[in-house]
Amino acid sequence: MRVIVLAVLATLALAGCSFGTQSTGTPAAPKVLAAQGAVPADWGRGSPVPTQVNDSDIGTVFADRADIVGASDTMFESWSEVDETTVAVHFVTGTPECYGAHASVEETDSTVTVTLQTGALPEAANRLCILVAVFGSLDVHLSSPLGDRQVVSG
Repeated sequence: MRVIVLAVLATLALAGCSFGTQSTGTPAAPKVLAAQGAVPADWGRGSPVPTQVNDSDIGTVFADRADIVGASDTMFESWSEVDETTVAVHFVTGTPECYGAHASVEETDSTVTVTLQTGALPEAANRLCILVAVFGSLDVHLSSPLGDRQVVSG
């Protein structure tokens, strides 16, 4: 009798677990709870100008991904010049196994405005991801040399 009861309970426990993927609709994006709202104090005053740093090798390197799910605008904390037509922006997001970044650029004679978005990778949208804030870096390619133009967060 005990064996039957244990078998029934085990079956019910397994039936309550979901191992499949979502069958209809758009997959839900995981949330980066640890990184949301983590912005330097001067951003609260509306300053879109991040700090320039000398080292472009800061944090985990992310590849630009235009296919991220649940993309949201993300301000970057600092930037560095990689070469005359590439800048690296440095930001906080989730782990690169689950989260990605995408940047778009608007260039004028005096400024380079980088609009950074972060979100879930499509292949990670239906799986569990750890909620750890990661300091990331993303190379952004410019159409003309940076020169003395100011880099701002869009």
